[in-house]
Amino acid sequence: MTRRLISWLLLALPAFSAEREFFFIQLSDPQFGMYSGNRGFEQETANLEFAVATVNRLKPAFVIVTGDLVNSPGNLEQIAEYQRIMKKVDPAIPVYNLPGNHDVGLNPTPGALQEYRKHFGRDYYSFRQGPIYGIVLNSCLIFAPEKAEGEYEAQMQWLRAELEKAKSSGASQILVFQHHPYFLKDVHEKDAYENIPLSRRLAYLDLLRAAGVRYVFTGHYHQNALAKHQDMEIVVTGPVGKPLRGARSGLRIVKVTPEGLEHKYYEFGDLPVKP
Repeated sequence: MTRRLISWLLLALPAFSAEREFFFIQLSDPQFGMYSGNRGFEQETANLEFAVATVNRLKPAFVIVTGDLVNSPGNLEQIAEYQRIMKKVDPAIPVYNLPGNHDVGLNPTPGALQEYRKHFGRDYYSFRQGPIYGIVLNSCLIFAPEKAEGEYEAQMQWLRAELEKAKSSGASQILVFQHHPYFLKDVHEKDAYENIPLSRRLAYLDLLRAAGVRYVFTGHYHQNALAKHQDMEIVVTGPVGKPLRGARSGLRIVKVTPEGLEHKYYEFGDLPVKP
């Protein structure tokens, strides 16, 4: 093999790798303690153990858990059990956490955010996986910034800068992950527990769309939903933990291909043999 050919192969390898198909798994709302009203978490343990076994069997590129890791903010027993099980994920598979309202409170304070960071690390950050630029947001601050306005402004400033980095990074997909959906059915729907208030909703959607974000993966609703705003999908994933409104527990598999993204929610009784 000539030196010129070797050089060409080395240059071509990253481009080829970036175009390979791969997949990741989204888990949401394991919410340790919800089934029993904080009197125990046996069912949550069983559900998350099953989800982790599935992760290790399927071997995704990464796993992201979109909030409500526990049911009672700061509950050390619930936090310890969640972390004990998640440590069973194959070390070769990155795991990303983010906060939900049951992790930092419906109206988060600087103290609650600091407590979350002590146990789980940063509450907003970015990561790169091949052609994906992942942006992780603390949507609890977007939902209710009143008690932590400095934290809200810091995240917004960071987000604007991070979107600029993402646009210039060469990533083919900029994905946003957060706990709260911006909306469930209509972009102008009334404010509710389940969505981001209108006073901030449209501004965030416009900011994300302008940067090229076409998918926002969320949880919080404890059942599946899919909403569209122009060319953007708001993907609401059902829970690993306790489902509501007749839904069933499960996880979402997201395939990344050169053509784009494909995603599907699988109930625990209907998991695939292969992704």
